[in-house]
Amino acid sequence: MRESIRVGALLAGACIVAGLAARGQEPQSPTAQKSSSFDAAVVYNPLMANVVSSNSFLMQGGSLQLHGQFWHGLGVVADVSGLHTASTNGASGVGLDMVTTTFGPRYTWAPEHRRYALFGQALAGEANGFNSVFPNAAAGSASDTASSLAIYLGGGVNLTLKHHLALRAFEANWLRTQMPNGTSNVQNNLRLGAGLIYRIK
Repeated sequence: MRESIRVGALLAGACIVAGLAARGQEPQSPTAQKSSSFDAAVVYNPLMANVVSSNSFLMQGGSLQLHGQFWHGLGVVADVSGLHTASTNGASGVGLDMVTTTFGPRYTWAPEHRRYALFGQALAGEANGFNSVFPNAAAGSASDTASSLAIYLGGGVNLTLKHHLALRAFEANWLRTQMPNGTSNVQNNLRLGAGLIYRIK
């Protein structure tokens, strides 16, 4: 499963690059040029996470997002996020570091003559957890690393500041992971975000 996720992630990244290259080679009408764009965002991410349903904790980190919009608000986004907490259970001393690599479609609605744009997205990829304890109830053992499928569903608001610069005013995503936790092996998390966007094209 882990290899298939990595292969899918690489293919999605290659599709973004190939799509941008193809768009750059095509002669486009003024309308088509307006509807296509490429931007990079650096976002601060606090995340409300849980190990089991009765235990929640705060993680902090950031993400790099590369977004290519190709047709009438439809585009593809790649999101690489890193998150950290010193303790997942009060004074237990067990921390957690997590990196997620996800890709998927994003739809952006930007009204004409307005400074704001709204977007929604559905991303999938891989979550890697490390520097923690991941118990396996069936095997009666634990590991300090784990990986699983990662799914993000959410959206946000962008505000234009200048021609090439925008503000990620707000972003909220539900994140589902399936790392070993000794019970359901499912985590449902809420990732918020705010940051800066640089519009390359």
